[in-house]
Amino acid sequence: MNAPLIDPFQRAISYLRVSVTDRCDFRCVYCMAENMQFLPKKELLTLEELDRMCSTFIDLGVKKLRITGGEPLVRREIMTFFNAMGRHLDSGALDELTLTTNGSQLARFADQLYAAGVRRVNVSLDTLNEDKFARVTRWGRLPQVLKGIDAAQAAGLRVKINVVALKGFNEDEMFEIVDWCASRDMDLTFIEVMPMGDMGETDRIGQYWPLSDLRAHLAQRYTLTELTKRTGGPARYVRLEETGQDIGFITPLTHNFCESCNRVRLTCTGELYMCLGQEDMADLRAPLRASEDDRVLQEAIRAAISLKPKGHDFDYSRQDVQGQMSRHMSHTGG
Repeated sequence: MNAPLIDPFQRAISYLRVSVTDRCDFRCVYCMAENMQFLPKKELLTLEELDRMCSTFIDLGVKKLRITGGEPLVRREIMTFFNAMGRHLDSGALDELTLTTNGSQLARFADQLYAAGVRRVNVSLDTLNEDKFARVTRWGRLPQVLKGIDAAQAAGLRVKINVVALKGFNEDEMFEIVDWCASRDMDLTFIEVMPMGDMGETDRIGQYWPLSDLRAHLAQRYTLTELTKRTGGPARYVRLEETGQDIGFITPLTHNFCESCNRVRLTCTGELYMCLGQEDMADLRAPLRASEDDRVLQEAIRAAISLKPKGHDFDYSRQDVQGQMSRHMSHTGG
């Protein structure tokens, strides 16, 4: 039962992304509808169940655990879960415990996260303009996020800024964002917008800015050197020679990264999505609750991994949205 998790394409699954809540205190225009219908709380896995679920994955060889949402830090008593996961870091079973956050709650939790064993956090931040930030997040406040980033760095957390490239929105801020991250010694990754969920009137094609264009834009000012480094995720990296920064690019549309995919995603209700860009999922809540014997859950996990597809079908190249998922990004986890 301790054999590693290997999918049908001989990819070892060592990275689990766990959405601990579908709720968020922002309503980013590429992630959520403004008037979201959230899951009833009774449908969510309890923190104890999340502990058991994640611990079972770790027993099966998962070495990196990323906590996501929604906004993970709005989940009540969430530090109980982070503190519990810290025991796997102490034992050496888990290499890294980290999270992706909008930064709104970091001022409250940064010190506690560091104490639990978290050393890196990803902060989603698409603009440094306060008015534009309020517009893209609908409910967000930029000063609150910047205060959270300050607190994270003061606590000793390594901060990476994730920027979704949005055509006609933040194209004119790329140099400013790069320079700002360099001045604060923060890592930076650009992400192509993905067709996840019904955004109502939002124009997906209108949002899409290929990162190949963004790279060409950066090359007007900086010398870009390709790097072979990987951090366990889908990003490919270049170094900006003038600043010494390593910049990541996550390109699910212009150049998908499926051949090296080592990750699966668990929702807050116990659904396991073997691919972000496919609708197929496995219900792990039922076997979790059916027996206290972890072997039942392990067998369900192995059965799910055996169905992991080769890749996703996102495509905007024909000026039409292909491969769109019905679920919102906040459901699966960012």
